[in-house]
Amino acid sequence: MNLTNPLTDEDLDYIKQDNFSTKFFRKTKENPLVPLGLGVTVFALVYGSLQMKSGDVRKSQLMMRLRVGAQAFTLFSLLGGVYYQGWKERRAKAKANVSGIE
Repeated sequence: MNLTNPLTDEDLDYIKQDNFSTKFFRKTKENPLVPLGLGVTVFALVYGSLQMKSGDVRKSQLMMRLRVGAQAFTLFSLLGGVYYQGWKERRAKAKANVSGIE
C-alpha cells in the first residue's frame, strides 16, 4: 500500500479484510516488544495503585517508578519498530532498483 498516492479500490479491500484480531497479531509479530512494555506498564499501574490503597508507600512508589520506566521502554520500542519497518522498506526498494525492477 503506497501512502503517497490516493487509496485505490484494491487498498480499500485490503483494509476491510483486516479485522481486529488479524491486525493485532500481525502488528505484535512485527514489533513484539510493544505489547510486552504495555503489559508491564499495566501491571505496575494496577499493583502500585493497590499498594497505595493498602498504605504501603514504599512499594507503591517503586511500582510508579517501574511504570514510568516501562512507559519509556514501550515508547522507545515503538519508535525502534517504526524505524526498522522504514529501513526494511527502503532496503527492499533499493534492491529492486538495483535489479532493474521498479
